[in-house]
Amino acid sequence: MANCFDEMFIDDPAAAAQRSVRPHYRDFDDWLAAQSADTIARKRAEADLIFRRVGITFAVYGDDAGTERLIPFDIIPRIIPAAEWKRLEAGLVQRVKALNMFIHDIYHAQKIVKGGVIPAEQIFTNSQYRPEMQGIKVGSDIYAHIAGIDIVRADHGSSRGEFYVLEDNLRVPSGVSYMLEDRKMMMRLFPEVFARHKIAPVEHYPDLLLDNLRSVAPLGASDPTVVVMTPGMYNSAYFEHAFLAQQMGVELVEGKDLFVNDNAVYMRTTRGPKRIDVIYRRVDDDFLDPLAFRPDSSLGVPGLLSVYRAGRVTLANAIGTGVADDKSIYPFVPDMIKFYLSETPILNNVPTWQCRKPDDLAYTLAHMAELVVKEVHGAGGYGMLVGPASSRQEIEDFRQRLLANPSGYIAQPTLALSACPTYVASGIAPRHIDLRPFVLSGKTVAMVPGGLTRVALTEGSLVVNSSQGGGTKDTWILEN
Repeated sequence: MANCFDEMFIDDPAAAAQRSVRPHYRDFDDWLAAQSADTIARKRAEADLIFRRVGITFAVYGDDAGTERLIPFDIIPRIIPAAEWKRLEAGLVQRVKALNMFIHDIYHAQKIVKGGVIPAEQIFTNSQYRPEMQGIKVGSDIYAHIAGIDIVRADHGSSRGEFYVLEDNLRVPSGVSYMLEDRKMMMRLFPEVFARHKIAPVEHYPDLLLDNLRSVAPLGASDPTVVVMTPGMYNSAYFEHAFLAQQMGVELVEGKDLFVNDNAVYMRTTRGPKRIDVIYRRVDDDFLDPLAFRPDSSLGVPGLLSVYRAGRVTLANAIGTGVADDKSIYPFVPDMIKFYLSETPILNNVPTWQCRKPDDLAYTLAHMAELVVKEVHGAGGYGMLVGPASSRQEIEDFRQRLLANPSGYIAQPTLALSACPTYVASGIAPRHIDLRPFVLSGKTVAMVPGGLTRVALTEGSLVVNSSQGGGTKDTWILEN
């Protein structure tokens, strides 16, 4: 896979047929070379069998072949040396701090708007902006308690192998259960590999998450009760909802299991009502409270917003957080970092054209065959055009959608995402990858060393999303 950064190998310009292994991959490469094809095939089959038994699946909506799919798991890890991770971690913490300050600001003083940094219409006409949250105090001023930040390593311009933030996921970011299960699977299949490496642990994430959630409970809750709220078993990430509840040792609930009484939220139990202090909700804003948002919602809790506004329950993530993970707001995050923290961004954004701007729209229309064009509210790899991988007709069809609603789209260069060797049907071959680390914000900002590495299993594809057939890898952060 030419013209992209290879995570494992260094191209040798003096000998086109030779590639040397990067230092942090050498021990793994030695181990891999000693494994027979039969051993690897047997281990891969074992992993698929275990994942299927456990129910580690992902729902794909609108697929005639069936909605539940096994997420492909690759046994070649993505390895990141300690020094690289240290910089990534610092950049992620900086970014999430600024994003939380931004969300608090737009629902209170709105200094960033008054300062002319972000146009008011970008915020107040955004479909994720919730006027119901204006002036509401939330615990510790934290809105995005759990953030999943998508990172890519890419070649762009004169930069080779630089990390970029591709997007911020702040509403209901998913995928951390696959990060944990991938690690568990690698340790089960190849314990000898872990004896050869100093790999930073990730298995304490559920404990870290629970501590984080308990730390932002309403004042007066000395022993806070936490629950995970799911839309139900037909949601694409239901496995993760159940998994995290089980790992944290808390109840998994649906809206019908909760009710409001005397300005508090209670859970129905066999021993009678139990007051709830913190709800880790995996339900979108629109469906949380039928009295405040969509009246046809059967997923929420009538009266929940009034309790929340009174500060008598914490929602993680907060209502209205989605305004900051909209792709039309993404281009302004470096400005947020400078505005709120007076710091230079450690991690760069991908260059972005905002199609609501006439000049940016004109450029995008003239270069659609070269660009990636995305819906600002899109997710999961849907609603996007990858120009170089699209037919002329697909580009023309997308052009009409763009012309009909320019403000609903952004465009970015088609980055040469880094590649990592991956087991595919033909053997070991490079495939493009990204990385989603998870950042937790409470009394402190914390994260486990690693994240979910997603891999585009189709040769040449840049779309890594599970909903589009992508797979996952274990992510190793080497300790010094």
